[in-house]
Amino acid sequence: MAEPLCLLTVHAHPDDESSKGAGTVARYHAEGVRTVLVCCTGGEAGDILNPAMDRPEVRERLNEVRMQELARATEIIGYDHVELLGYRDSGMPDTPDNDHPDAFANADLDEATGRLVAIIRRERPQVVVTYGDDQRGYPHPDHLRVHDISLLAFDRAGDPGWYPEAGEPWQPQKLYYTVWSRARMLAMHEKFGELGLESPFDDRWFERPDQDHRITTRIDISDFGDVRPNALLAHATQVDPGSRFWFGLPPEVARTVHPYDDYILARSLVQSATPEDDLFAGIRQPAAR
Repeated sequence: MAEPLCLLTVHAHPDDESSKGAGTVARYHAEGVRTVLVCCTGGEAGDILNPAMDRPEVRERLNEVRMQELARATEIIGYDHVELLGYRDSGMPDTPDNDHPDAFANADLDEATGRLVAIIRRERPQVVVTYGDDQRGYPHPDHLRVHDISLLAFDRAGDPGWYPEAGEPWQPQKLYYTVWSRARMLAMHEKFGELGLESPFDDRWFERPDQDHRITTRIDISDFGDVRPNALLAHATQVDPGSRFWFGLPPEVARTVHPYDDYILARSLVQSATPEDDLFAGIRQPAAR
């Protein structure tokens, strides 16, 4: 019997799973693929970006609140299972949180990789989605560490010489990087102008490194266009419902602007022709789609 399909995504903080690839996960969940989130930190160092939530009683229990928000968001998206890797939020670059001994960025690389390997061996995903190798646009220490452990875990999970206590070896077949494409930003920027609305995308956005030439895979999320905004709104401390960036376009318009999630195929142990429209291309038989 063929192994059941499983998609595993690795994210740094609560809310990252909603801003990056939420529509993709919802689509595969709807198709019957098992969907698993690994959230590496509790988001303890996150700022409260929604003024309505910036209250002492929220700040005092921010980690607990963010876990509650994560539970609501992942239910909206359709994650079948959530794993917490157990590290502390490292904070933005050059902040005091960088020095906390429990910060993810300060974790022993082999030990952190071993935690992820144990999850991969238990969940047995064919596809792993993580952050890319070029993070100049947003060099958060935790995002950088997510990339590092994901690449190592992709190789080590299938190697019985690594972490023998972590379970039976399992080799994922494909590793993808999430991409917020320039094409998406440009399409949104132009739509704001077309509607006579002020765009949140100023020149600085278009000075960021452009990785569109590296995109190999584009997932159509036309039927799941409301998933990301609804999941983001579940993160009430982190997402301002008045944000023009996330909610400046009317919902009926926003869901039609670049209705795709974009990915870079970073590693593959199977043959598949690019450009792809399926993260499981080369893994499942075409007739099963």
